[in-house]
Order: sequence, then C-alpha cells, then structure tokens
Amino acid sequence: MTTLPRGRHGLSRAEVAAVQRERMFHAMAEAMAERGYAATPVAEIVRRAGVSRETFYQHFGSKQECFIAAYAWATDALRAGFAEGLGAAGPPLERLADLLDRYLAALAEDPDRSRLFLVEVYAAGPEVMRRRLEVQQEAATELARTLGARDARERFACEALLAATVQMATAHIMVGEPERLAGLRPPLVALAASLFPS
Repeated sequence: MTTLPRGRHGLSRAEVAAVQRERMFHAMAEAMAERGYAATPVAEIVRRAGVSRETFYQHFGSKQECFIAAYAWATDALRAGFAEGLGAAGPPLERLADLLDRYLAALAEDPDRSRLFLVEVYAAGPEVMRRRLEVQQEAATELARTLGARDARERFACEALLAATVQMATAHIMVGEPERLAGLRPPLVALAASLFPS
C-alpha cells in the first residue's frame, strides 16, 4: 500500500487523492475480511486508512460508493494480470492454463482484496451485483474467444466453466485458504479439455 511522505512533498493534488483512495480501498478490504460488509462502518475504514472522515466524504458519498470504486480497483488489478496472457499465442488449452495461473495467483496475492471482489460483493447491494455480472460477462467473452467457442452450446460451456472457477475460488477465499487456489488449475483445465476436445 502506498503511503504519503511526511512533511512537504512535490506530489500534485491528484497524486495525493490517488494515494488516499488506494489506502481507503486497502482499508475497506482489510476491514471487510474481518468484519464483513454490513458490520464495517465508515469510521473503521477511515481509522485503518489513516485519513479523516472529511477526506473520506471528499472522495465518496457513502460506504457503498466507496465499495463500488473498490470493486473496480480489484477488477482492474485482475485485468492487469490478464492483459499479457490474452494476447499470447499457442493452443487454446495452454492459453487457458496460463490465464488460470494468472487469475489464481492474483487472487492468492491479496486475499483481502479477493474477498472484497468475490465474497463481500454479495452484501453490497444490487448496483454492485449488476457490475459483477458485467465483469463476468466480459470474462466469459474472453474465455469463449480463448477456447474458440463456435456456437451457443460452446458459449454456454464457457459460462459454466467460468462459474465453476469463480465458485471454487470463492470457497477457498471464504474459508481462508488462498494457498490452495493454485491446485484448482489442473482439474479446471481437464474440465475444459472434456468440454472442448481437440
């Protein structure tokens, strides 16, 4: 997590705001990993982030608005890991294995952020769930492209494979076992191979 230097510094107002937002996102993820969405008040986010209540409300109108922005932050972190893998060459199942490695490693790297992204999203209200569905549709489209889905049946197979991946990853994050995420890759690739035989 980025911190602001003490005393005078040469950072612009926009750079300071970006650091403050990131600190609040990390604080929200950490607090919700311990307490859950419903039991995490703004005061707890402010305390953990080391910012004032006034600063919080300069950035966000409510806890939910902060959560929506934090969800986008978590999504962007996962997208960044995928970017290189999406453009890779090679057989579809090898590319899928690479993407799964990237996804599962990104989740394991920051379990608090992953819990916010996978678990607490269910408690944050319908607006956040709509955004989650949009993210899943985007991921399903990329998966269909990676596996070369040719028709509605194969597109559905991609959506089912994605749902299985997300649900299994969510279970490991929910019970505090991020170290087991990497073990999901072999059976998921085997499942994809059965759905898309060469």
